[in-house]
Amino acid sequence: MIKVEWLYWLIGLVFVVMAVQMATDRSNPKRWTSAAFWGLLGLTFPYGTGVANATAGNGDWTLPAEPLGVAVLTLIVLAGFNFLGKGVPVTTTAEQRDASATRLGSKIFVPALTIPLVAIVCASVLDESGLFETGKATLLGLGLGCIAALGVGMLITGEKKVSVPLHSGRSMLEAMGSALLLPQLLAVLGSIFAAAGVGDQVGRIVNDVLPDDSRYLAVVAYCVGMFLFTVIMGNAFAAFPVMTAAIGWPVLIQQMHGNEPAVLAIGMLAGFAGTLCTPMAANFNIVPATLLELKDQYGPIKAQLPTGIALLGCCTVIMALFAF
Repeated sequence: MIKVEWLYWLIGLVFVVMAVQMATDRSNPKRWTSAAFWGLLGLTFPYGTGVANATAGNGDWTLPAEPLGVAVLTLIVLAGFNFLGKGVPVTTTAEQRDASATRLGSKIFVPALTIPLVAIVCASVLDESGLFETGKATLLGLGLGCIAALGVGMLITGEKKVSVPLHSGRSMLEAMGSALLLPQLLAVLGSIFAAAGVGDQVGRIVNDVLPDDSRYLAVVAYCVGMFLFTVIMGNAFAAFPVMTAAIGWPVLIQQMHGNEPAVLAIGMLAGFAGTLCTPMAANFNIVPATLLELKDQYGPIKAQLPTGIALLGCCTVIMALFAF
């Protein structure tokens, strides 16, 4: 059985390898602190397994949580005080890239399409095969899809050294910086808000305002709430536990007997509509503008606003008509 923890360990190993690359890159003025950040992040993946085992009371190897907390605080200090830098990437010339693009053509999209294809096969065909850890076939399929895409990409381009995509990935990692971790941090923030009872307080306010048995207004409140909380917090995964605890579960599902998968999935999609409209989702909206060297760093958001608003409206209508 392939366990999801193995995928996490592989991700951690990739971070550690890239951290070693950063430490040896003299073109990076902050190479040691950059290497410390990404190397420490990589080590938290296998260490987190031990902490999770201790929390769950498993008989496997266990580790105390306090060092992991110190590691997280260290990562915050390194990122918050701008100790992350980037080196000068070693790449081909513009002429070589133009020639490669002409030679490959549309084949360049095959590796990207390989990832969802493998994930779908694993989730739909191999889920009941016993090959994967129970309930983790989709996530493991995504990881296997990335590995397969790496192989396909090297085959298509004729690249024989694994170090080349690793160096390219490291350059991308340096360009994105700590914004890469923003979705995970915001998802944790949403869990903290839920544990602190923010969702319950929002639910009380909504119950006081909404008329009894007003399904359509409750749907609007849930979808718009997911949208607005995502705009504020920058991540639909952070907004989801708050708004679901406030409206989605107690009102739409328990009181109004909505279809659970439909209500929750459409609600999450309404949150994703908010992702298109906020600079708080820096890894989606600000980092790409920086990588593409756009003159207007808010250009992607301005272009996505009509789509985000339209998507919110579609989610609201679909949930009202088909989720009950």
